[in-house]
Amino acid sequence: MTQLGVGIIGCGNISTSYLKLAPLFKALRLVAVADINMDVARARAAEFGLRAETVADLLKAPDIDVVVNLTIPAVHFAVTKQILEAGKHAYSEKPLVLTLAEGEELRNLAASKNLAIGSAPDTFLGGAHQQARAAIDAGDVGQIIGGTCHVMSHGMEAWHPNPDFFFQPGAGPVLDIGPYYVTNLIQLIGPVKSVAALATATFAERTIGNGTRLGEKVPVDTPTNIHALLEFTNGATVTLGTSWDIWAHRHANMELYGETGSLFIPDPNFFGGTVEIGGQDAAITPMPEWDHPFGIANQDDRANYRCAGLADMAAAIAEGRAHRCNIALAVHAVDVMTAILRAGAERRFIDLTTTCDRPAALSPDEARALLV
Repeated sequence: MTQLGVGIIGCGNISTSYLKLAPLFKALRLVAVADINMDVARARAAEFGLRAETVADLLKAPDIDVVVNLTIPAVHFAVTKQILEAGKHAYSEKPLVLTLAEGEELRNLAASKNLAIGSAPDTFLGGAHQQARAAIDAGDVGQIIGGTCHVMSHGMEAWHPNPDFFFQPGAGPVLDIGPYYVTNLIQLIGPVKSVAALATATFAERTIGNGTRLGEKVPVDTPTNIHALLEFTNGATVTLGTSWDIWAHRHANMELYGETGSLFIPDPNFFGGTVEIGGQDAAITPMPEWDHPFGIANQDDRANYRCAGLADMAAAIAEGRAHRCNIALAVHAVDVMTAILRAGAERRFIDLTTTCDRPAALSPDEARALLV
């Protein structure tokens, strides 16, 4: 398989996952990292045996084919646009952008330059979520007619040393954690037709509970308690609860209800876990173990295969096929999430203006083909 040279812009916490996991995939060859803080870039480069570059030099490097954008969400659009304008394929952390207009501009720019563009999350490629996809596609629970999703906690300030951006416009639970849930729903059910929501922010500020800024107050300038209704093109209706104002709850991460049964799906923020199924006798049992490589625990008793979406994009470029974490999927997810926030602010239903195809399923054999 042809390898693509990979450069990374942004050397914060998430870069460690990409740098540790990229070597699992045969289509990826790590080359260099860049950051606006060169000291941080040099430290990360030394840790992983790579070159430290300025952003400008990384974008000019002839041995880099694809650039991964791991900057903060507020600059995702600007940095990804720079990558494409430099003639490199681009792959962004989630969310791809913060507005639908930005997403459409990147889509058009990439098309005009015949470049690939992709975006996290890729956790929907995990073994658990692909097992659920296979069950739906096989008709094991009939057509999906409804569901519930909940991603609720008390936020990031207890563990993150610099949680400011989580509580600013462009983040909050919908745009920060919501991509995992919304993207997985799209790959399982299909595109979303319309949304409605209620949105509030219970706490005006948060107190940092970790690191050198321990005890410092962080202002909250975006909704942190959002409850939405999603109507899918196929007629299914799903409740999505996202909140960083909750101390404890007993809601499952994701339940999907079909005409003949139900699926109970683990946290879409992760690749693995146990999928359960319930039939017309109301008994709920674990689905049989499935030999999917992206469901095997490989890090702290969890399955973590971040870079799977990037590797699939690299392989797709070489093979001349569509990749799964594609721009249409990412833009539609952004449309869904930004519409939820608008619906919450305006207290109304909003019809979406984009759609997309469900990304192709990833079978165990196809997943194995991506690995070294």
